[in-house]
Parts: sequence; structure tokens; C-alpha cells
Amino acid sequence: MRFLALPLSGAYLIEPEPFWDHRGAFTRIWSRDEAAKRHLNTEWVQTNLSRNHRKGTLRGLHFQYPPYQEVKLVQCVAGAVFDVMVDLRPDSSTFRQWYGAVLTADNQNLLYIPIGFAHGYLTLVDNAQVLYQVSNYYQPEHQGGYRYDDPAFAIAWPQVDGELIISDRDRNLPYWTPNDRPLPG
Repeated sequence: MRFLALPLSGAYLIEPEPFWDHRGAFTRIWSRDEAAKRHLNTEWVQTNLSRNHRKGTLRGLHFQYPPYQEVKLVQCVAGAVFDVMVDLRPDSSTFRQWYGAVLTADNQNLLYIPIGFAHGYLTLVDNAQVLYQVSNYYQPEHQGGYRYDDPAFAIAWPQVDGELIISDRDRNLPYWTPNDRPLPG
């Protein structure tokens, strides 16, 4: 597997390197030792699977406030999504910048999203599924988020046919302001 450092400090795109033969492929998608060499999180306490029925489903942008912040390791295991992370660490040189990648079941790529980032994705096909490992347990009283269309981030989401499918909770998330509670990284 290859760990490709992204323009956002501490974030990585991980490209698995499948071994192919006449039976199919075998792919190692995570190595604790290889992550530790890069000083990345190696402990996952929870695994989540998100199933999405329709193309154009948008989830996010989500995060957890301290002390329950989480590192995420995200992979699309069915279909395809445009996965986005936004750096919310006020002391970071990439504060309020975003990065997006197309993750598919075919490319098997993963995104390593550090503490201090918001995360969201848009499904590009029907029946997309996203699997992610997290480094901390979900704490509903510490959840936070910002709107997917927040001009402070100016995310260039791909165009999909029809209206976006967004939960009421996500549609009513606030816009970022300079007075918001910081997310240290």
C-alpha cells in the first residue's frame, strides 16, 4: 500500500496495491506498522457502515468536539462516493481548506482523516456503502457539523442529476463563523 500525503497537514490518501492472479485479487488495506512509521493513529475503537440507497445522497459535514474528537479511516466498499474533509484546526496552515477524492469499491482507496477535521460525502451512484474506522466512540452530546454548502469552505461538490438527498439534521447544520468553538488537532 502507498501512503500519499495530501495538501492538508496530517491527511493521507492510501492506495492499496492488490495482488492479482487467475482467482482474483488479494489486497491489504491497512497495516498498523506502516501507519506507525508515519506517526498515524493505529487504534480503532468503532467501525461504522453507512448504506445509501440513492445517488445524490449527501452526508456531512460532521465532527466531534473535544475530548471526543476522532481520527477516521474511510473506504467506499460498494459503489462510488465523493468524499470530503475540511481542516477545522485554527492553528493549521490549511485551516478551512478542503480536500475531496472519489472513493470507489473498484479503486479501494482510503482516506485517513486526522483529528480536527470535518467529514462528509456525496454518493455518485445508487446503493453506495461507506465503511469507516474511528478512533473514539461516538458521543451524541459532542457531535458537531457545518453545512455542506458553507461558503467559508467553498467545496466544489460534483454535479448529480436531480435534487440532493439530505437529512433534516444536515440541512439545518450551521454555517461556520470566526467565533465558533475551535477544534484543536
